[in-house]
Amino acid sequence: MNPATLEIAATAARIVVEEGLEYGPAKRRAVKQMGLPTRSELPDNGTLEAAVFEYLSLFCADTQPAELRALRELAAVWMARLAEFRPHLSGAVWRGTATRLNDIHLQLYCDDSKSAEITLLDKGVDYDVGSVTGPRGDSVDRLSMTVNCDALHEPIGLHLTILDADDLRGALKPDASGRTERGDLAALQRLLSEAS
Repeated sequence: MNPATLEIAATAARIVVEEGLEYGPAKRRAVKQMGLPTRSELPDNGTLEAAVFEYLSLFCADTQPAELRALRELAAVWMARLAEFRPHLSGAVWRGTATRLNDIHLQLYCDDSKSAEITLLDKGVDYDVGSVTGPRGDSVDRLSMTVNCDALHEPIGLHLTILDADDLRGALKPDASGRTERGDLAALQRLLSEAS
């Protein structure tokens, strides 16, 4: 990998940690901040994630582990509340790179796409409906809300991506490094107990 790509990864990692941006927008902003051509070779997500872990260990070692734990504990609460929809945690909170600036992303695997919305309405939870690209390239609903995180004393964004129950089959395939992109409540509880 060329040195400029590694420098983009380092700059993007700082943006990810300090601003809570997702990887794609952070890479593009890094290129712009560095004054590089828009067609510059971008680091892959694995390289960027490694740079994020390095940045966290250098600059956030005293705060990030507690913030990550608080977010994972809050995710576990919501996963238990939504257990009927087979929730899986994904994103920075699952991968271990989250700080208080990151939102919690849960994927719900539903037989009926409206059932999760009905459950939230029954529980009196306010949410906004948006859409994101699903695993098959089609548009799927994402329910977004703000929930209080007592441990961090601040509100946190919670996003529920509504997927078809059949999408669960390929959900736990590991990546090249043997890690999965998401995990269920039991897997999250193992992470929490390992970090104790």
